[in-house]
Amino acid sequence: MSKKILIVDDNEFMIEIMTFILMNKGYEVMTLYKGDRVLDTVLADHPDLIILDISLPDADGREVCKLLKMNTYTRKLPVIICSANDDVDEALKQSGAPDDVLHKPFDTLEFIEKIELQLAA
Repeated sequence: MSKKILIVDDNEFMIEIMTFILMNKGYEVMTLYKGDRVLDTVLADHPDLIILDISLPDADGREVCKLLKMNTYTRKLPVIICSANDDVDEALKQSGAPDDVLHKPFDTLEFIEKIELQLAA
């Protein structure tokens, strides 16, 4: 059975790129364009990993990550925060920190390595 990955990003082109890469590696992909449905989607569809943009139209990805990491049912779910901002590494030091960060633009090999590392943990 293939692993499910939830991508949360408001950039349709970025979602298309990530989806293409992940599907070619055999992953099942789900997508959201806003942060308000992340918890409901996670609880209903049980993804194995979340790729979460830091800047969403209705939420800060760091806050969404914090909510997931503070929730009893979702705290062990791996979350990779991604952003084009250089200060995204600071998210690793906050309460409710993500498991990793991905800088945009990203290298495809690095992207897959980060995902495989988190799924293997």
